[in-house]
Amino acid sequence: MLSPLKIGIIGTGYAAQKRWRSLQTTPATQVVAIASHSLDRCLTLDPHHQAAHYDQWSALLQHRPLDLVIIANANHLHGIIAHAALTTGLHVVCEYPLALDIQLARELVALAQTQQRLLHVEHIELLGSLHQTVRQHLPSLGRPIYAQYTTLSPKQPVSRRWNYHHQEFGFPLMAALSRLNRFVDLFGEVAQVSCQAQFADIPDTPYYRACLCSAQLRFRQGLIATITYGKGEWFSGSERSLIIHGDRGSLSFQGNQGILTQGEQQTPLTLGSRRGVFAKDLQYIVDHLKADAPLYTTAAASCFALEVAQAASDSARLGKTIQLSRNR
Repeated sequence: MLSPLKIGIIGTGYAAQKRWRSLQTTPATQVVAIASHSLDRCLTLDPHHQAAHYDQWSALLQHRPLDLVIIANANHLHGIIAHAALTTGLHVVCEYPLALDIQLARELVALAQTQQRLLHVEHIELLGSLHQTVRQHLPSLGRPIYAQYTTLSPKQPVSRRWNYHHQEFGFPLMAALSRLNRFVDLFGEVAQVSCQAQFADIPDTPYYRACLCSAQLRFRQGLIATITYGKGEWFSGSERSLIIHGDRGSLSFQGNQGILTQGEQQTPLTLGSRRGVFAKDLQYIVDHLKADAPLYTTAAASCFALEVAQAASDSARLGKTIQLSRNR
């Protein structure tokens, strides 16, 4: 593949904007089409009309020439669009989650294999400084015993947008899949899940003003982990913290600052900038399609994290612990 990859972007929000900027500085790619529910949003992303603009994602899939589509719109549409794109013969890059239904996600992985097309689910958290620093120092902790990961994002006031909509955003730990995927990547297969969730619903609408989810995971290797995710009007301050305890030490991070503790010795750790991870993700995609280089993650791995998220949703709804069957 010597000519630039012809790429279409579906969506014009935060992730699509990050993709657009990365693509503009990558000679091996060319954005040829953009789709949004509003043509004005397309112009906001592409004011000089460098690409064709569509107000329907289905119309973009018919654009030619087109090699690859990036799906970066509302979560509830990801699986539907990915299926249509793969069936059309296009490579697919999808912002997580791949789908809000685990069975559909599995079917998409199988379809991509049948069609011999790339299906890549973005998990830039694995490329960031936090994850790489944890990976570097994790062996120093000995056997991992307990981990805790908390992200709280305040918003005052909340507008009625899709990311505060029960069906369009999906269950919060499915929509915010990177929290679970980070731990699955570090610690392997999950055996059981228990979860509680609360929402500040807006009466007579499918929208909410705030949500809070807390899930406890037991991994097959013995680690117990708690993942807490919350956003919206309930929170007056933001929090991003990660703690991992092992039998020979611990790691703790608050924002961009971390500490490695071993006995009485404490080593400060400073995280690098989170900028540039979308560009790294894009380079992996280009290298894979042009030179068959390996990717940093797989759609199958994302599907397993999604299965854990589905178990969390089921646990919160049913009020009981969910056992997961062996997948690896």
